[in-house]
Amino acid sequence: MNHVAKKTGASGATVPARSGLLAVLAVLAVLTGCSGTDSIIGGKPRSPQEAIRVTPRDGADDVGADDRVEVRVPDGRLESVRVTRIEDAQKQEVRGLIAKDGRSWSPQGEAGRLGLAAKYSVDAVAVDGSGHRSARHTTFTTAVPEHRFIGYFKPENRSTVGTGMIVSFEFNRPVTRRAAVERAIRITSDPAVEVAGHWFGKDRLDFRPAAYWAPGTEVTVEVGLRDVEGAEGVYGSQRKTVRFTVGREQVSRVDAAAHTMEVRQDGRLVSTVPITAGSPTTTTYNGRMVVSEMHDVTRMDGRTVGFGGEYDIKDVPHAIRLTKSGTFLHGNYWSDESVFGSQNVSHGCIGLRDVQGGSGATPAGWFFDRTLIGDVVEVVNSEDKRVAPDNGLSGWNLNWSQWKAGSALR
Repeated sequence: MNHVAKKTGASGATVPARSGLLAVLAVLAVLTGCSGTDSIIGGKPRSPQEAIRVTPRDGADDVGADDRVEVRVPDGRLESVRVTRIEDAQKQEVRGLIAKDGRSWSPQGEAGRLGLAAKYSVDAVAVDGSGHRSARHTTFTTAVPEHRFIGYFKPENRSTVGTGMIVSFEFNRPVTRRAAVERAIRITSDPAVEVAGHWFGKDRLDFRPAAYWAPGTEVTVEVGLRDVEGAEGVYGSQRKTVRFTVGREQVSRVDAAAHTMEVRQDGRLVSTVPITAGSPTTTTYNGRMVVSEMHDVTRMDGRTVGFGGEYDIKDVPHAIRLTKSGTFLHGNYWSDESVFGSQNVSHGCIGLRDVQGGSGATPAGWFFDRTLIGDVVEVVNSEDKRVAPDNGLSGWNLNWSQWKAGSALR
């Protein structure tokens, strides 16, 4: 039988000496743990600075992105270290390792760069050279940048797009550190293909594969721009993931000389539609263009695209944008039916026969109902030049080597 030494309490009752000691230690641990400072798990008290040293200091604010988090002990070893980042009301643990000698902890890889406008907490437990276990909790906050930049991008999250879709970012501030920004945007797909970026000036970055996406491809866009320095003193503010699906393939070929548009889905010709393209004085661009917007009805005012007020149509039906400069493929109810398939009379757009108010039974309505953002429309045999690759989503007019040459990571 085991015997436990007993002592007599003030009331005359006897209690186990070991149980009393454990109860006192438990109370001390709870009290010191609730104080928010150094908690002593066993042995004599030591100050936080003596037991576990944390950088940045407890309560520090305005800590810079390049400042380093470090936890050290003067003797003994660290048992555990947990560093947590809180930003945008979300918590994330910072990856790090305790050194082989047990004396220090430091973050690993990209975790070494601090997130701006964030709060950090550090929780560490150590055993010193005398065998005493200590715990420490500290917090600090990082600087809030005065200047931020964001990227407006397409396509939309969870959308289904055509096989010619180009992922396009337009930044609200000029980007001078292009490699850092491009590296912070990661695009993957299933099935996997190589995707490369191409810069158009300092405020636009587009991504595409070597050839059109395969139908059914699932694409993931990881935007990791938060705290990336895009220019001197200007930091990104976005961290999000966007996914979209590639639908069936539809490529339409407009022959401006023949006044026709051949519509092919998955390589099969489904219809040849009569059209009217740009007149001899206001021709339509040649080249491959990608659908970027679709409107059941819109207003078209020639003054907004450099004309002198020759037209202002307030109810253009079935309008499909092909370029940023104003090239649309749209319904046309104001021209005589005889021009479709026989004459080019537009101001640079591609017109399909329609009725005022629009109708699904017309050629324009039929095509609109079968079109996705990201579908390709290619114009041939026009008297105009080839569309510029940065005019809308027209990057397919560059070959693969030309495209990759525009990457900051080449």
